[in-house]
Order: sequence, then C-alpha cells, then structure tokens
Amino acid sequence: MKQFLTAGLLVGLVTMGMAQTGVANDPAAKKILDGVSAKFKTYKAVQLLFTLKVEDGKGKVQGSQKGTVYMKGNKYRVSIAGKENKEIFSDGVTMWTYDKSTNEVTITKFDPSAKTITPQSLLTNFYDKDFLYKLNGEQKDGARTLQEIEMTPVDKSKTFHKVYVYVDKARQGIYSTKVLDKNGNKYTYTVNSLNGSAAVNDQLFVFDKSKYPGVEEVDLR
Repeated sequence: MKQFLTAGLLVGLVTMGMAQTGVANDPAAKKILDGVSAKFKTYKAVQLLFTLKVEDGKGKVQGSQKGTVYMKGNKYRVSIAGKENKEIFSDGVTMWTYDKSTNEVTITKFDPSAKTITPQSLLTNFYDKDFLYKLNGEQKDGARTLQEIEMTPVDKSKTFHKVYVYVDKARQGIYSTKVLDKNGNKYTYTVNSLNGSAAVNDQLFVFDKSKYPGVEEVDLR
C-alpha cells in the first residue's frame, strides 16, 4: 500500500493467530477475510474513493489526502491528490509512476512479488500465504461495528511490519486499513465509497504520455 498507497497507494485495505511462525492462523479472522475476499471477487470492475492519513512515529499527523483507485482483474490505477499529487498505472505487465510536481514518469516492470502492497493483494485471499493473522475483537465507530484484524507479514524483509484491517461487520467490506512501516510511520486508508460495477476501460490502466505534455520518462525496465 507504501507504493500503492504513499507514492501511489494504495489504499486502504485487509489478519493472525499468535504472530509467530508455525502457529495456526485464527479461524475467526480467516472466516471474516474469506467473506470479504469472496464478495470482492464478484465485482467486475471497481472504483474506490479513499482518504489517506499519514502519521510519524510520534503520532503527529503529517497530512491527509484523498485518492481514487480503479481496479479490473490484475490491473489498477491509483491517483492521490494534494501534496503527493501522484498517479500509479499498472496494466499487469508494466507499471508507470507519475509525479506531477516534476512532470516525470518512472516506468518499471510489474513485479507481483514486490515487497509492497497492491490494491488487489489487499482485497483478495493473499492473506493465507503472506501473513499471520488474528481477530482482535470488535469496536464501534458511530453506527458501524468494526472487526479489527491484526496482520503480520511472514516475509520479514517487507517494508512494513504490521497491518491492521477494520472490516465493517454489516457490509462485510473493508472500512479502513492501517499500515505500519519499519520507520515508525503509520498510513491509514479509509474507504469513503466503493462501486463494484464501475464502467472502466482498459486504457485507463496505461500511461498515455500524450496527455502529459513535456513529461520526462525514466525507463527502468
């Protein structure tokens, strides 16, 4: 979600049974995540609006920004307005990271094994092999009942060391996700709205430099 959700995420989104290798995952958490994943897989294409809040290691808020994520199959596009003002495009083969402040786009090969979180990985059943997880319980947020799932990555080389997922119990969907990176920073993604039947053209996931006059390309493929 740092690449998905700081320079382009991601977003906000998605558990552990004693955060230790070899310990069985919490079946209660798995049941909730399986339900979220199954529901998400019924969507043909997704448009998701989110808010990203960034805090430093002392809990001081460094900023809050709004963004949009489009997803279709293994393709996605993330746009973050405000200070970040960046976009990430991925057609499942190539990834383009565009920085509006420098009018520069960095082109890389899409790597599904990268040590970051992508929109798809947070919304499908990646959790069984990549994380240890547990259900911490329920909490109220206004009229919502949220189920908190704590996740610890199995791969300790990940850029983050903990993810907390908050599932709206009634809607059976992710309400927010908090990602804790190894520098002590916290990235909280809150889902403001989700359209599971969005009209999305595949060209939306490909960077079209004709729409960005004067853009400088940095091709790292």
